[in-house]
Amino acid sequence: MSLTLYGIPTCGTVKKARKWLHDRGVDHTFVDFREHPPSQAKVDAWVQAFGAKAMRNTSGGAYRALGDEKKTWDDTRWSRAFASDPMLIKRPIIERDGAPTRVGFRASDEVLTQELMG
Repeated sequence: MSLTLYGIPTCGTVKKARKWLHDRGVDHTFVDFREHPPSQAKVDAWVQAFGAKAMRNTSGGAYRALGDEKKTWDDTRWSRAFASDPMLIKRPIIERDGAPTRVGFRASDEVLTQELMG
């Protein structure tokens, strides 16, 4: 099993996820959105798995800076926006064995253990 965690190192939720994995001895790869932005194909796969609504980082400044037209965007438009500005993506995104597994890190310990460590 391989886990890949996508986000930014200064994000509190990403720090929490990395600590949770470390505390359980779970090896993972971390990909910094700022240094290695996800490709459009990667973002499209995430949107297909989670839906654009679940992926929106509504607490970030990049989201708030978007105009009111964002309320009318469909998943395709959101996918393009996520690829052009990864700060719009809720963090972390976690893939297990290359498959999108989780967006965000709010869940019970039992749920996280099942989803991430199977």
